[in-house]
Amino acid sequence: MGALLLLTLPIHWFLTRDEPEQRIPLRNLPKEIKEKGYLWHISLYLLMFVYKAAIDHHNEPMKTRVGGYTHWIYYIEGNWTKYIQDFFLNDTLTNLLSAHYLFIYLFMIWFSPMYYILSNDKVMADKAALNYFVIYLLSVPFYLFFNVEVTSSYIPGMDALLYHDSFTLSFFTANDPMDNAIPSLHIGLPVGLLIINRLHCKELGIKLEEWRHREFDIFITLNILIYIFSIQYLGIHWIVDIIPGIALAFITSYFVHQIQPKLRSENFSKINFIFPNKKQIYSIISVSIISTFLIFFIIIDGPGTSDEKPNYRLGIEDVNLETIEVHSLSNPVNVEVINIGEESIQLLLIKTSIAEKYAEKGIFDWENLSSKGELFSLSPKGKTNFSVTTESIYDSYVILSKLQKHDSCTEISDCEIMKNSIGEIRIITHYFDDELIWSAYVASLPSFYIVGYVLGMNDKKIMSIKTS
Repeated sequence: MGALLLLTLPIHWFLTRDEPEQRIPLRNLPKEIKEKGYLWHISLYLLMFVYKAAIDHHNEPMKTRVGGYTHWIYYIEGNWTKYIQDFFLNDTLTNLLSAHYLFIYLFMIWFSPMYYILSNDKVMADKAALNYFVIYLLSVPFYLFFNVEVTSSYIPGMDALLYHDSFTLSFFTANDPMDNAIPSLHIGLPVGLLIINRLHCKELGIKLEEWRHREFDIFITLNILIYIFSIQYLGIHWIVDIIPGIALAFITSYFVHQIQPKLRSENFSKINFIFPNKKQIYSIISVSIISTFLIFFIIIDGPGTSDEKPNYRLGIEDVNLETIEVHSLSNPVNVEVINIGEESIQLLLIKTSIAEKYAEKGIFDWENLSSKGELFSLSPKGKTNFSVTTESIYDSYVILSKLQKHDSCTEISDCEIMKNSIGEIRIITHYFDDELIWSAYVASLPSFYIVGYVLGMNDKKIMSIKTS
């Protein structure tokens, strides 16, 4: 957060070096916020902080009813991201891309509206703030009802270069569910900004090259190109994840481009002014009905909950991680682990604060860790159950999994087989508040509204947007 604040002004000064007269002096910023009505931007970001925390609270308890669909994505894509990681793997690149991943996405969320505010562009400041808010709303149904694990949790031999590191482990286990791979907002959010920029220039009747914010547009583009590579390399996103991210970016940009003028309109006090037209109402109803059917009749207790499908796969040297969230200090989390594969598995229940000391660039020091937690062995096709009780909101745990170590092999062929061994397990966590389906459904309703609103837009408006 300190880096975000420290670099805001220098980067803004660099991007606006050709038009210093357009800058808002920092001493005038409070006055500018009040006069231009930017207080709702601040409120929007505070709301997002609370809203995201509520969505993340739903994520783990709901898994018992909705399961996961990582196996579907793997069938489509296979091991392509592992090939990327193996080909480019080196410590310097890992450090650079990890720093970029950690910093620039949060910076983009913060800096986009701040850039336009400091550049005295009220309309684009509105659109940048709305872009973040709307695209997250659109993502909610995917995050809650279509869980997809990160690549490093499912592709054998794929290292979690970003997550499994002493510097970042606690941060990500506390803030990232690690099964929200689809859609990729690291791609979707900045792509949405690029589309909004082009719609805005089209509306102004100018070429993008002539726009005063052209350098900021280039800055966004360069970071997208880095993200397309880094999210694969670091063991986070699947290549497939990019497609829904871009699709949501288009829906977001269409919606924001249409709704922003209405929010700033003098007629905003007349609430029907921002209501959808008849065609959009029909579209919203249709999207809501279809989505509701999919959620309640296909997804809940559907194919994603099959005990025959693993949610973690690991190779001979892999150590995978599942987070146990703190939802209650008086009710334990009941954990069920099913060994679906043909290899014996070791499980280690350990405090996050201890595990992070033995993680470095995707590798856990299992030999030292195994004596510091509760160890379980799981034979092929076997099951085990245990409970996790937390005594403090800071007393979080993780479950580490690893293939049972083979002490020796007598034949070369046997050793090669062992190297190619793959473990497959399904970890199911039962929380005391695991019946959150209805509140999750309510949280998804804004997404249905926005999709229906955009799909029901006037054809001429859609064509005007597409031609831009």
